[in-house]
Amino acid sequence: MKILCVLINLYLVVLVLRAVLSWFPVRPGTGMAAVSGVLRDMTEPLLRPLRSLIPPAGMFDLSFMVLFIGLLVVQSYVCGL
Repeated sequence: MKILCVLINLYLVVLVLRAVLSWFPVRPGTGMAAVSGVLRDMTEPLLRPLRSLIPPAGMFDLSFMVLFIGLLVVQSYVCGL
């Protein structure tokens, strides 16, 4: 169970990093573009199915918030936080 708690915490950090990086322009061919690509590759497998179910609200991607809150709920249940 402790390993699952650590993995959920790490995934939450990855989600936050992706959200923060999405606020800034990233030039292709730079180190930040590589970091952004890795973060995108790590988060898309869970975000893509949610996007097909949840339409965007204007410019906002609500699937990110649903995933983040869902992981917090799972974390509180599994880890007892």
